[in-house]
Amino acid sequence: MDGVPRGPEQRGPGSSPEPSALRFGVLGPVRAWRDDVPVATGSPQQRALLAALLLREGRTATAAELIDALWGEEPPSQALAAVRTYASRLRKVLDPGVLVSESGGYAVRGLGQGALDLAAAQELAAEAEKARAAGDLSRARDLLGQGLALWDGETLAGVPGPYAEAQRVRLEEWRLQLLETRLDMDLEQGCHAEAVSELTALTAAHPLRERLRELLMLALYRSGRQAEALAVYADTRRLLADELGVDPRPDLSQLQQRILEADPALAEPPARLPTPEPAPVRPAQLPASVPDFTGRAAFVRELGEVLASATGDQAQVMAVSAVAGIGGVGKTTLAVHVAHAARDAFPDGQLYVDLQGAGARAAEPETVLGSFLRALGTADSAIPDSLEERAALYRSMLDGRRVLVLLDNARDAAQVRPLLPGTAGCAALVTSRVRMVGLAGAHLVDLDVMSPEEALALFTKIVGEERVRSEREAALDVVAACGFLPLAIRIAASRLASRRTWTVSFLAAKLADERRRLDELQAGDLAVKATFELGYGALDAAQARAFRLLGLADGPDISLAAASALLDLEAEATEDLLESLVDTSLLESAAPGRYRFHDLVRLYARACAERDEQPPAEREAARSRLLDYYLATAVRVYGIERPGDRTVAHLEKGRFEGEEFGGAAKAVDWLHSEAGPLLACVQQSLGASMVRRAVDLLVATIDLAESGVDSRQYRKTARAACEAAAALGDARAEVRARVTVAQVLSQAGRFEAAEEETMRADALLREADDPWANGTAPNQLGIIATCTARYADAEGYFLRAIDAFRADGNRPGEASAVCNLSRALASMGRSNEAVELARRGVEIYDALGMSMRVANARYASGIVLSQAGRTSEALAQLDEALCIFAENRQSLWEGTTHYRIAEVHLRAGRPARAARHAEQALAMGCIGGDWMRANALTLLGRALDTLDQGDRARACWREALTLYDETGSVEAVQVRRLLAPLSVA
Repeated sequence: MDGVPRGPEQRGPGSSPEPSALRFGVLGPVRAWRDDVPVATGSPQQRALLAALLLREGRTATAAELIDALWGEEPPSQALAAVRTYASRLRKVLDPGVLVSESGGYAVRGLGQGALDLAAAQELAAEAEKARAAGDLSRARDLLGQGLALWDGETLAGVPGPYAEAQRVRLEEWRLQLLETRLDMDLEQGCHAEAVSELTALTAAHPLRERLRELLMLALYRSGRQAEALAVYADTRRLLADELGVDPRPDLSQLQQRILEADPALAEPPARLPTPEPAPVRPAQLPASVPDFTGRAAFVRELGEVLASATGDQAQVMAVSAVAGIGGVGKTTLAVHVAHAARDAFPDGQLYVDLQGAGARAAEPETVLGSFLRALGTADSAIPDSLEERAALYRSMLDGRRVLVLLDNARDAAQVRPLLPGTAGCAALVTSRVRMVGLAGAHLVDLDVMSPEEALALFTKIVGEERVRSEREAALDVVAACGFLPLAIRIAASRLASRRTWTVSFLAAKLADERRRLDELQAGDLAVKATFELGYGALDAAQARAFRLLGLADGPDISLAAASALLDLEAEATEDLLESLVDTSLLESAAPGRYRFHDLVRLYARACAERDEQPPAEREAARSRLLDYYLATAVRVYGIERPGDRTVAHLEKGRFEGEEFGGAAKAVDWLHSEAGPLLACVQQSLGASMVRRAVDLLVATIDLAESGVDSRQYRKTARAACEAAAALGDARAEVRARVTVAQVLSQAGRFEAAEEETMRADALLREADDPWANGTAPNQLGIIATCTARYADAEGYFLRAIDAFRADGNRPGEASAVCNLSRALASMGRSNEAVELARRGVEIYDALGMSMRVANARYASGIVLSQAGRTSEALAQLDEALCIFAENRQSLWEGTTHYRIAEVHLRAGRPARAARHAEQALAMGCIGGDWMRANALTLLGRALDTLDQGDRARACWREALTLYDETGSVEAVQVRRLLAPLSVA
């Protein structure tokens, strides 16, 4: 890093034998501390003397040099006496031997390691440079971040004199160089979205600094915002011409040209280096290869040759091999074995995912891409939302690398296509139960069952040569009964190997019973089901019951507590049963305390339940217990987050009390970790006997819709619940489901659809009087009316909601409606009423101890205070809200609050800060979906326009206009006016 200033020598001739306990700061106000207790450093001139000595690098400064440093060419007549007085006063407050007199001058000596913040910053910068040279970008970024954090405002703040001014300029330039270096490394590691926010603020503060503009263009381009990137260049060229009469430097012009040409090399950093946290840059995700892999020599050779062709000198396209076959035929085992054998040819890593294609809920490509991007070192904030953007970023990150991707258990070609690398040097291995004829250019391999010789060899490896040699014919009967299917052979052989008293003939006789083997088997899955039947038949009664009932749960996995409820057993007994099933390979341990089925085993377990779990009411009872568990525990979480909220009193009661939690953090952890299984339980509980409890479970877990992580699955589930309740004619369930759907639609910015759902719910209230919906429905209508600028309507709805909540004794509900009403009144110019209402809402939440919901109240308070012109109070409220939302993992609310903070700063004439917070809102996402994104883009454009970045501002407005038009929002008219000058021109 060029231009690093030299630091003071902490020890010099005549220094004290032991370092002083003093610490000094010059990267901000000139200050001193002794054991973290501030030391008075005197008047501004006295601090100027101390600063001059600290920055002399331990060398002696003569009296003449100090006089020149403090007063320049016009010193006072008693300057020398003043210098001596200042030195004498400093000596009295500093440790003995620190300020020494020498050769008619003074020096600071005897300081300990890192006693001066500037010296510490220099050491950190030097270490960062070494780490970067060694390829450890993560450590380099961290070290630079620590160094930059040592600055505390303006360098040498409030210190007079020409010397201090010169040092201020020098050290500020160095700080900016360090910032540029750190931001450059941010982009190298894929943190584009994070960098855009910071770079927007920096370019506003330093408009003529071209390197910052260059980094901003690159960050915007890599974030998929090409139009804004080009607009930054146009703004820069115009500004340089107006202010300096020069053109942009060549590097900036070349970057603009490369963006115009969509240069593929710009899509990824020049080098992606290892990042210890949070994810390795060179992933090694392949599952372990089985030690007794047997046979398949022709397939191993064939697939190996295809993979080798991907990395050879003549490679021109990415290689794809797709292995197809029935379940249990050994597709995964073969693919993993081949992948391990080819690892050396793919030194940049191996990615693996089970796409769950044979189950009811196959993995979504966008979810898989998110996981792959994290494994490749992409920060969460830099991962785009849409499937197309994620796939493009994924392909860009793999360009120029040699990575093997193993896509296991795929559903179809459509699921696989977005997950394929795009360039030569990479390869993909796909396994599926169907032939991937839709994958253009793929090398297709149809994997059949083993030959009798291979099957016998596998059986022998597992059981042992000695036991098989004497019963070869019986062994052949066993593998034949297994249909020569590898998975079936492995299970049968493992059972025999673990039972020393069994003979091979005994096992063959057990398999000869076709009634047990073939019951309910379909032709395509005959061998697979025969295999599972073998394992199931060996279970005792308790194990078999557990196996069957666990198969009824639809979630991706199940916790021990949920399984206990499903099985109606104590946790200890449940754990013993589940672990015994793990030992039989019929169940997998996904993590401590969590279990899952292989997808085919789950289907088989469910078939067993349909066949063997009698009477059928037992199956219904098990599902009902699982739903009761989730509902009771979700209600506990809801109550912890919202003490005093009457909602829980109106929800259905089940037979369980629900889990207990040690605090709010653990409750929130449970809610988010159980989101998938919980919502799957709702989906399968929409029959007449359970629909009310299923809908109430959605009501109790509304936070999942606001989190941004599980919003899509929650929205889909809520819609299914709404349709089911309507079909069943259950008015109360339908009312609650429609209000819940409306809440989700509002959060997505679909206000017209949300209003339609709420109005239908409101009409149903006439026949289904519901205390919860009586308040929640008009409150939701008021929110929609506020967002669509119908403030008088909103006031009426909120007043009705307040009356309903008060009648129910629901203080938190009342507080919510009061805060919402305050926003509507503020928008109508009734600021005093609005501020008072917002204050009342915050007081209610505070009195109830509602840690999370008070964030919504402070959010509303911040908005109305801002509209009343009380800027500092508004920012204080919004900052508090932001912290609470972050603690509770409500990322969409975090983004929305950043947007409101940006509004406040823009009103207060601080466009650079407004732009930074608007960028953070765009990066995190907001409650309100595309409508709110358009709002943030509009606000960002206004801030940029004020900062004389008109081209980029118009790029933001164009994107906002597209979103407004798509959502049918009235704000489109306003944005067209902003763009009108451009159209006229």
